[in-house]
Formats: sequence, C-alpha cells, structure tokens
Amino acid sequence: MSWLQKRPQASMPITYYTSGQNNILILVGLGNPGKEYLGTRHNIGFDCLDQFVSKFTEMSDWVGKSDLKCLFSSGRIGESQVIAVKPTTYMNLSGDSVASVVGYYKAQLEHLVVIHDELDINFGQIRTRIGGQDAGHNGIKSISEHLGESYGRIRIGIGPKLPPKIDSADFVLQKFEAKEEEQLNNLKMECTAILSEFIYNKSLPTETRSFIV
Repeated sequence: MSWLQKRPQASMPITYYTSGQNNILILVGLGNPGKEYLGTRHNIGFDCLDQFVSKFTEMSDWVGKSDLKCLFSSGRIGESQVIAVKPTTYMNLSGDSVASVVGYYKAQLEHLVVIHDELDINFGQIRTRIGGQDAGHNGIKSISEHLGESYGRIRIGIGPKLPPKIDSADFVLQKFEAKEEEQLNNLKMECTAILSEFIYNKSLPTETRSFIV
C-alpha cells in the first residue's frame, strides 16, 4: 500500500478496441481506501478527483463497482463521456482496477489520465506528461505493468521529504503540514482546471504549473 512494497505480478495483456470509443475519457485518482488514509499525501489523487466530481454537475455521485474494484462516477461533459475512477484496491494493486475499467470501456490509452502524488517534485508544483517511468510509485508501477506506459499523468508534488532521513513509505502516509494544508484548495482547483482542459482538448501537454499564491 506504499511506494516501496514489492510489485505485484504482471497480468496478461488486455486487447483494446478503438472503433467508436474516441469520446470516452477515463480519469483516475490514486490513493488507499480506509479512514486512516484520509488527508495523507499518498491520497492526494483521490482528493483532486473528488474536487473535480463535485465541481461538475454533469458527474454522478460516487458509487461502488465491485466488479471493477473502484468507486465510480460518470457524466457527459461537452462531447465526451467522462469516467472518474478511484480504485478500491490498495495503492500497489491500482492496475487491477484501472485495467478492468479501460478494458470494459475499450478506451484508448491516450484518453486515460492518472492523478498521483510524486515525491521527486516539490510541493507547489503540478507536472503533466504522457508516459514515462514510475519513479518508484507503486500505483503507477502497477498500472504500467497492466497497460504499458502510454497514458497521461498529473503528477502532484509532495516533496521534499522532511526530515531527509524519514522512510519514504512513512512520509507519503503522513498528513500534509499546516502551511501545505492552506494551499490544498488551490492545488485541487488547479488540478480541476487541468482535467477540464484535457476533456475539451482531448490532449495532455507536457508542462509544469505552480499553484501557491
């Protein structure tokens, strides 16, 4: 359930179909289920996706989908059918859920965006890109093992790790510091803006954004 756990076994590859599915976009927020993880750095993907769903009246309330191993919300925004997903597996098994959703909807990987914390990026920055390595993040590692790397990432900076000697797994499972808490609404608003732009443009640029004011 943390960055440093042993990686799960890779599953068999999924066959994808693209005909008629260009209007389906899948947004995934990563985190761990359970009250003990609420408000922790590792759950910022959940928190950002919650903000997005709450801001768009087109999106349905969250419902549990046991067959897809996730909490699920959907709605039509513009010309796109938007699927929002919070895996109910623990972090290092996120790929089980995400691969099930992508396979069920026969979505294209370029129409999948995953929101997650990243220790190598300082708090105050959000970086976006398509593809890339997992940087030791077990949730991303799991998704890439199931699907490959050619999907979008919204990487929420939670670094630097302080104190430096703290174990990374312990750091990411801590709550944000008080000064960081003051900026979380700005963070989530900026992430919602990025998701909105992705929905209407159907592309995710490689860029860095700052949200601290």
